[in-house]
Amino acid sequence: MFVIHPYLRFALIAALTAGGVALWSFFGFWYGIWFLLIAIVLLVGYFILGTIGPAAKAIQTSDFDKAEQLLKLTFKPNWLYSANKAYYYILKGTIALARKDTEEGEKWLKIAEQIKLPSDNERAMIQLQLATIAANKQKWNQAQIHYKNLKMLKITDANIKEQMKQFEAAFENRGQAKAAIRMGSQSGMFQPGGKRRRPKMR
Repeated sequence: MFVIHPYLRFALIAALTAGGVALWSFFGFWYGIWFLLIAIVLLVGYFILGTIGPAAKAIQTSDFDKAEQLLKLTFKPNWLYSANKAYYYILKGTIALARKDTEEGEKWLKIAEQIKLPSDNERAMIQLQLATIAANKQKWNQAQIHYKNLKMLKITDANIKEQMKQFEAAFENRGQAKAAIRMGSQSGMFQPGGKRRRPKMR
């Protein structure tokens, strides 16, 4: 997908506007209008698409500072096309999680969760991240809710499917560990923090 860097977009808008006005003034309406129309299309594209594309590319190379600066160039996140609005908050959450700021990351992802996304793969990506955050916080009931939401989606992305398998394995191991502790406690074979009985001396 072709992505226009925001500074290049701004330069093109300025150059096309100046050129269109000049041509319109010297040679007439029809000579300048096409330059102005292209400038308007680029400007509208900036407002409804934002700087999501360049920021996503920066995140792919783990340049989170650059991604953050690019996201700041988005004029009004609320003006973005719905999918791009959701991606804006997903990228904000991804940057926060990369910096180990779990609370901030979860906040942005929950905002993204409320926005309509074009496919189940994008919805699954958010649910998987929220499930992982909840699991890391030992909030297993909350993690299970997000996991149930995941199971209801039609996921076609192989990477997301693989991450789901890893989460399933971790969730299952956690359940088995709890069951083992419970059984051991009931049989008296294992009591965390308790004392072992010494065998009788003959």
